[in-house]
Amino acid sequence: MIDAEGFRPNVGIIICDGRGHLLWAKRVGQQSWQFPQGGIDAGESAEQAMYRELHEELGLHPEHVRVIGVTQRWLRYRLPAQFVRRRPGRTCIGQKQRWFALQLVADESLVRFDAAGHPEFDGWRWVDYWHPLSEVVAFKRDVYRSALRELAPLVIPRRFGSAG
Repeated sequence: MIDAEGFRPNVGIIICDGRGHLLWAKRVGQQSWQFPQGGIDAGESAEQAMYRELHEELGLHPEHVRVIGVTQRWLRYRLPAQFVRRRPGRTCIGQKQRWFALQLVADESLVRFDAAGHPEFDGWRWVDYWHPLSEVVAFKRDVYRSALRELAPLVIPRRFGSAG
C-alpha cells in the first residue's frame, strides 16, 4: 500500500521503561539498531498495525504495554536511491509514519523475537532517551528526532529534562 506521493504508511514504536529509557533493538545479523516499526496493511488502522507489529517483532501483547501517546501527524523519510522500490504501478520512495509511545507494564523477560517466525531483531537493550539519534541510520534521523521531540513530554520524567 503506497500513497499517491510514493510513501508507504507505517508505524514506529517507542517503548519506555517509565524512567526515561527506551527499548532499542538490533537488526538480525547486523550492527544496525532501530525502534520497531512496520507497514500498515490495507484496511488496518495505525493502532491495529502497531499492536500487530508489537507482537510480530517483540512478542508482546496489548496487555503488556500502555499507550502513552502518538504523533499528531505523519512523519516522512525518503529512502536512499539504492533502497527505492520500483514496482509496476507505484514506486515506493519512502515511509510515512505514525509513532506510538508505549510504556512496558509487564516483565521485560516477555520480549522475544520469534513470535512471527521471521525475526527482524536478535537483541535489544535499554538506552537513554536521546541515544537513538546518535545511532540510527542517517536517512531516518530527522524522523526519529521529530518523533522523540514530540513525545518527550509524555515519556521523559521531568527530572531528565530534554535535549536533541
